Amino acid sequence: MQTTVLRFLIIIIPFTILAQPDSVLPIQKIEGINFDGVVDEVQWESIAPVPLVQYSPNAGAPPTEETEIRFAYDDKYFYGSIRAFDSDPDGIRGNSLYRDRLAGSDHFEILLDCYNDNESAFIFNTISTGVRTDAAIANDATGGTISSSAWFNGSFNTFWDNKVTRDEKGWYAEVRIPWSSLRFQNVGGNVVMGLSVQRKIARKLERLVFPNIGPIQDWAFLKPSLAQKILIKGVQPTKTVYISPFVLGGLSRVNTPNSTGLGHEWNNEVQREIGADVKFSITNNLTADFTINTDFAQAEADDQQVNLSRFSLFFPEKRQFFQERSGVFEFRTGGLSRLFFSRRIGLDKDGSPIPIIGGARMVGRIGTWDIGALSMQTRGIDQIKSENFGVLRLKRRVFNNQSTIGGIFTSRLGNNGKSNISYGIDGLFRIGVDDFITMNWAQSFDDPNPEGMGIDHSGNGRFTFEVNRRRRNRFGYNFGFIYSGRNFNPGIGFVDRSNFKFGTANASYTRIYPEGHRWIWQSIDFNSLIYIDNDSNEIQTAEIGPAWSFSNRTQDITSIGFKWNYERLEAPLQISSASIPIGAYHFGRFSASYHMAGEKIVRTGIKLESGSFYDGWLNTLTLTPSWFVSKHLELGLQYSYNHANFGDRDDSFNVHIARLRIGTALNRQVSTNAFVQYSSDADLFSANIRFRCNFREGNDLWIVLNEGINTNRFSRTPNLPRVNAESILVKYIHTFIK
Repeated sequence: MQTTVLRFLIIIIPFTILAQPDSVLPIQKIEGINFDGVVDEVQWESIAPVPLVQYSPNAGAPPTEETEIRFAYDDKYFYGSIRAFDSDPDGIRGNSLYRDRLAGSDHFEILLDCYNDNESAFIFNTISTGVRTDAAIANDATGGTISSSAWFNGSFNTFWDNKVTRDEKGWYAEVRIPWSSLRFQNVGGNVVMGLSVQRKIARKLERLVFPNIGPIQDWAFLKPSLAQKILIKGVQPTKTVYISPFVLGGLSRVNTPNSTGLGHEWNNEVQREIGADVKFSITNNLTADFTINTDFAQAEADDQQVNLSRFSLFFPEKRQFFQERSGVFEFRTGGLSRLFFSRRIGLDKDGSPIPIIGGARMVGRIGTWDIGALSMQTRGIDQIKSENFGVLRLKRRVFNNQSTIGGIFTSRLGNNGKSNISYGIDGLFRIGVDDFITMNWAQSFDDPNPEGMGIDHSGNGRFTFEVNRRRRNRFGYNFGFIYSGRNFNPGIGFVDRSNFKFGTANASYTRIYPEGHRWIWQSIDFNSLIYIDNDSNEIQTAEIGPAWSFSNRTQDITSIGFKWNYERLEAPLQISSASIPIGAYHFGRFSASYHMAGEKIVRTGIKLESGSFYDGWLNTLTLTPSWFVSKHLELGLQYSYNHANFGDRDDSFNVHIARLRIGTALNRQVSTNAFVQYSSDADLFSANIRFRCNFREGNDLWIVLNEGINTNRFSRTPNLPRVNAESILVKYIHTFIK
């Protein structure tokens, strides 16, 4: 199988359609901008505003409110400005003062494809209250929704600034982004980037865009490949060094069983840490990061989840060090599986931290190659040995501006002699205007364990092939195949299951309606997939079914679907407190969901799923209400209830999971975020409260409180203490810029 796959990779060269040269918009160089958010300088008046049209709710229609957006630059900064006039200035929404929260507010968004690679970009958002949000885009905003994807990185932060003012005519903003925060290629004194821009008028649910993109694809307004090409002349590379030392102190306490086994006692640990991160520009498009005694105390806690499948749960990366251009390291091997998963570094299987001694990271572009390199060293604790983690990723464009080939190498080396080496080669080929082929091959190799027992290296490869149409309007399709060997196990990767052959075939038809129709769009989808065991060649999992979704003019989205499932269990499956016996199961499930537009001050989502489940019945209810009480307070709740009954076996389970987020902000510098969770499946109530005082970008004081409370100490497990663990940590970070 492996030989066949490798031959296939070598001989298949897709027919590509070369992209036509894009028109390029020159950006004007200016001097003497008074950066105050008033936008009244003659320099701005000398620049023609970009033409805006509606993206939604009426695609292609002119704006309902006068809007002037302009761009310029000088030797230090890239500038953007907006005059967001409004016929109802009291209706301008600014629902939050919390950093990195759009919160259904009026905002001004700039997207920059700095490398002009039609794949990656940075987003800079300015809210009408002056709050900033930033994010990074990878993979041309393709592959799932924002909340469930790897292409949207909302945890990304960089150095930039804005100023906002308001009067009786509307609101105004100026944005300046240092060239040192933007990685770009200078060819003969010219820099070409991709740019797109938005204005959101929240109360009208109106999104204005430039260029005239149109909702032809999912998240089209976030796609670098659809951005306008801009030309900037005479910008010289800026090399900047950011040195960010930190000090941390605190107390952690964990309740552990005492020597008698009949009770518990506190195990106290005083934490005193110092460390530093250093970032500097090697070239104008290549940066290096170094970290010593790395700490992630301020990262938000993971979401509690319940696993209703036989697959491993996936938790996203939230730690800042791994964020910048993380898409360069992306190497997907089908579904959520990937060859590199940064959460394997510095976290154990339960998500608890493992000390990181230090490491280095380099990311950017050398010539025509995108490059990412990483090396991290962890410290051994308890039964976990010290390890070194290494990654090298290379990728370059071929044939046209949306086709790439590349490779990746990863290593995980333990000081106990165990090691894991993995490699992969991949290609993305644009074969039409909206049609793409994706394929990759990966292998992993484990060295013998310390006892000298050998490792079976047969079946240690994985091949993925997919062809799809990245277009939302009219007909769409997706066909895919995966072969995964039994011993495919990348040491720094994520694999949900192995030893299978997988096939999927999906088709969709989406229609976008003109202004005046009660619907904005509706879509009919038909999805199918199948997993076949490599050893027995028997079907292990199969799924097939239709779905219908639509959006009305209020931009609320409704979806209805049905799926027929087949599962073959060759070992008992434990789900919560219920055990599913060995056997072959057929079951069908119905789902319906309704989600209100995110710009509404009070909004909710609701999802219902019901139907047979293995040899029983499962009902699931999910609620996601939120309320922007004021710009100083926001509330968000996620609640799910799962009730399963297996009557013939007199077995059942009830699982409640609740996640409450409370965001408070005194102003743009001082804020608190409380994340409170309850899981009846884990019998745990936990709180993660983070106070932040942001003196300026890169200078932060954090106070972080964590507490875990056992909820089953009386009903199930006697003698458990009320508090499982608790900690209070204080961390100060100060950034020096040279």
